[in-house]
Amino acid sequence: MSRSVEIGPSPSSVSAADVDRAVQLAVAALREASPAAWGGKAGPLDWDCWETVEHLSNALFTYAVQLAPAAPPLDGKVPFLRESGRPGGPANAVHADRAAGPAGLLQVLEASGALLVAVVRTAPPQKRAHHVFGVSDPEGFAAMGIVEVLVHTHDLAQGLGLAWNPPEDLCSRVLDRLFPDAPEDAGPWPALLWVTGRADLPGRPRLTTWRWDGTPRA
Repeated sequence: MSRSVEIGPSPSSVSAADVDRAVQLAVAALREASPAAWGGKAGPLDWDCWETVEHLSNALFTYAVQLAPAAPPLDGKVPFLRESGRPGGPANAVHADRAAGPAGLLQVLEASGALLVAVVRTAPPQKRAHHVFGVSDPEGFAAMGIVEVLVHTHDLAQGLGLAWNPPEDLCSRVLDRLFPDAPEDAGPWPALLWVTGRADLPGRPRLTTWRWDGTPRA
């Protein structure tokens, strides 16, 4: 059985307020980390926790700037320069000044999230922009941003020794929007971890490849 896809605006639509809520919850959780822990590996990723927050900030920033132009590109990214801080590190347009410490890093995350919130809130629903998985709309970019926040905060929580259990309603809405074939016999958070290759489910081995469907809904 597949999760139903809502047609048109509904209580299950993903909104700018949902993006803000996800970012604020993540920032609050990450503020509890020990300053000494940020150099450790972020869960299953090849990046350390500092780099992972930079990657997450960059994802939110990128989604915002993709939607921001009056006529967004449909065939590629807005050409901000992206560079890695080290060989094998994430290539980002957004980098935090390490002299500002973890508090400054989380300010960068919060500010990048606020950019996406503002753009999603003001963009007309018919607007379309490029994503590597296909052209999407403001709701799709909002949902993508939330998935980035929820699952990368999960990675970070593993590396930083924190608890992270995001709200089920947020998880359910992004599953409905981006993963309509997600299993319904698991809770929304375990299902989201499974569809993003971060957990097993009973009778379902962990995915080694995955992608979402950001296609605008009719």
